[in-house]
Amino acid sequence: MPLGFRAGNPATPNPRLRELKETLRTLLDLDEDTAVVIRQLTCTEPGCPPLETVVAVLPMNGPARRWTLHQPPDEITEDGLRAVLLTTAPEGAHSA
Repeated sequence: MPLGFRAGNPATPNPRLRELKETLRTLLDLDEDTAVVIRQLTCTEPGCPPLETVVAVLPMNGPARRWTLHQPPDEITEDGLRAVLLTTAPEGAHSA
């Protein structure tokens, strides 16, 4: 089953992922041309929680940015997402 889809109906996207995308768009003031991808993944690294959420921002022009949150999407709050965006440099960002 594709990640982000519910077990009972694989054709129905997980509404929580949609909510997180909209929250991310608002927090980063993204335009509609910027793609936002959020995926729940299994983490296999030692000491890592079993599930993590990867958040990626893919602008039409400019570098892609990615953050990894070490919890499943259902446990991510708006405040938690905001804290990660403010305190963690995104993977793929260039330092000035």
